[in-house]
Amino acid sequence: MTISSSLNAGVAGLQSNATRLASISDNIANSSTFGYKRVTTDFHSMVISSAGGTYSAGGVRATTSRLIDQSGSLVSTANATDLAVRGRGMLPVAQAAEIEVDNGETLMHLTTTGSFRTDAEGYLVSDSGLVLLGWPARPDGTIPNFPRDTSDGLEPVQINVNQFSGEPTTQMALGVNLPATDTDAGASGEAQTLSIEYFDNLGTSENINITFSPTVPTAGSSNAWTMTMTDSASGGAMIGQYDLTFNDSRTAGGTLASVALTTDVGGVPTSSGGVYDPATGNIIVNVGGGPIEIDIGQLGDSDGLTQLSDSFAPVSISKDGSPVGNMTNVEVDPNGFVTAFFDTGINRTIYQIPLVDLPNPNGMVALDQQIYLPSSESGSFFLWDASDGPTGDIVSFAREESSVDVAGELTAMIQTQRAYSSNAKVIQTVDEMLQETTNIKR
Repeated sequence: MTISSSLNAGVAGLQSNATRLASISDNIANSSTFGYKRVTTDFHSMVISSAGGTYSAGGVRATTSRLIDQSGSLVSTANATDLAVRGRGMLPVAQAAEIEVDNGETLMHLTTTGSFRTDAEGYLVSDSGLVLLGWPARPDGTIPNFPRDTSDGLEPVQINVNQFSGEPTTQMALGVNLPATDTDAGASGEAQTLSIEYFDNLGTSENINITFSPTVPTAGSSNAWTMTMTDSASGGAMIGQYDLTFNDSRTAGGTLASVALTTDVGGVPTSSGGVYDPATGNIIVNVGGGPIEIDIGQLGDSDGLTQLSDSFAPVSISKDGSPVGNMTNVEVDPNGFVTAFFDTGINRTIYQIPLVDLPNPNGMVALDQQIYLPSSESGSFFLWDASDGPTGDIVSFAREESSVDVAGELTAMIQTQRAYSSNAKVIQTVDEMLQETTNIKR
């Protein structure tokens, strides 16, 4: 009956508009929730009598969807580990409860923002109990190659703020000027000494002591020196002895002309130092904790060892390594690298946070606390380096606001209220018509 279908259509209109009002109320309630993605409600007409004949009202059906790919604006904060994604991509997180169980089956969830702080065990955890996930770095700060189509390589980011760290010295560069007058006939032959600090594998301070002994000829100038190196960590043992000869030509005066291991009468090297490499200007010596590569300059180059004028001048001594220091803070850069800073002035990469991208972000399963799970509708996910491929970058000291436009929601609420009232009026009218029908027979 046409009147009955009108009644059913009115009821369907009430139900659909009630659904839309529910989504509007949810959006307004979460207008201040960081990372909230607004919900939209669409109406779809239902046609029952498409084959012709007497028309019958089919009514309307409401469907809701969450616009996960719609981003809110970013606001700055004072916490270095407040993170937000600028552009495409999502942060991998896990439930803190699953980390505590430690059954080896941590499920990766996704979110676009979070305020992470260290808990009692050093994990970066948000107020809602989400632990940030990342790829752990090697001790030297490099990130291994992890699989990108699975979350198996991800681990909870754990920051030990009381961690000690030091870096051993593996490289040195010497910029030292030796006095040319010390190799002239009649010179005193007094040796020049230099002590260079380095740090061993345990962060202990040690020294390489270098002695430059001039070769004094009976006439003229020899332009020759013997460089002897000893190691304090090895009880003062000799680790390298080299014969240095300097150029006295007009174009290359004062630069190295040759470097060779010092040998005895039988031609056997007097030390175990490595052979000088003219291509790089480096020699390798073995101290107590391992090898150290020392750059003394290439032949004919003026930025290493030189022999000029009458003064001994260590003008440039550089080396890597650092003493043991305390971690002071951590920061996350736009590429997702988590860097730890120490009070000794060094820093080290300890994790990398990837960004997860999917073909259809709106197809993910929405859960509490603004987190989502990949599904068959969202497609297979891929873990990108932040700022690489289609993904955006990670912004620290920032949070993402709700994507809700309150003014737009209030306007939609007025429309919904009017539509609901109109559908109620339809039902009232149908009721009056039915009443008139029953009044025909009295």
